[in-house]
Amino acid sequence: MEIRVGFEIAYAAVAPTPMVIMLSIHPSRRHDIIGTEAIIAEPDVPIGFYRDSFGNICGRLVAPAGGVTLRGSALVRDSGLPDAVAPDAQQLPIDQLPDEVLLYLMASRYCETDKLTDIAWSLFGNTRPGWQRVAAICSFVHDHVTFGYQHAHHMKSALDVYQQRTGVCRDFAHLALTFCRCMNIPARYCTGYMGDIGIPPEPDPMDFSGWFEAYLSGQWYTFDARHNHPRIGRILMGTGRDAADVALTTSFGRMNLAKFVVISDEVVAA
Repeated sequence: MEIRVGFEIAYAAVAPTPMVIMLSIHPSRRHDIIGTEAIIAEPDVPIGFYRDSFGNICGRLVAPAGGVTLRGSALVRDSGLPDAVAPDAQQLPIDQLPDEVLLYLMASRYCETDKLTDIAWSLFGNTRPGWQRVAAICSFVHDHVTFGYQHAHHMKSALDVYQQRTGVCRDFAHLALTFCRCMNIPARYCTGYMGDIGIPPEPDPMDFSGWFEAYLSGQWYTFDARHNHPRIGRILMGTGRDAADVALTTSFGRMNLAKFVVISDEVVAA
């Protein structure tokens, strides 16, 4: 299948403002791009691209006084298959994990493992290690937390989500991946496109999505505590310890969001 993705994001600014953006498709999916991915700024200011410490593609620019509109588009080839399910995937002992994976066992900005470890072991200590444990965590979070855009708050942590029992997709991911880390399963945050492909269309406007990956049997597997069901058409943009590492835009000065449109649609042959 082919999926058309893109965005239009506009900011107002009273003075020239440096920015870092993370709006490119992840390197692991670059070979699936048909043609080229276009990311432009209007007014036409240069964007310099680089790789961050997690391997994500970032861009840097200076938005002029008055503001900037960022536009992106790409046509992406996708298998059309839902997220992989591997019930026999094993949880590896910590001393057998690769060095670069240990980072994803640690606490991070939104994922307070120290405050949730006792809760995690009381909830999941009797579950089967590995895939079944991660699945149990996702099911718990899915049932425990109520989704709603009105519940979004940029300061909300995993502990807040557990206590308040409300949130958006990033909050579901933060709580679930924190529980995984508490249970000694490496887990990392993911952001990207995920349109209403293979499901009835949702009435809410399209947005970027947040989910997580758990490291089992020597590889990363996708999990989604919000939907708690394999989905079709995820297109990864960035990974990190939590949402702080994959902010879509970071401005070094005051800017106000003026427009935010995201698309991710299957291209249907005529």
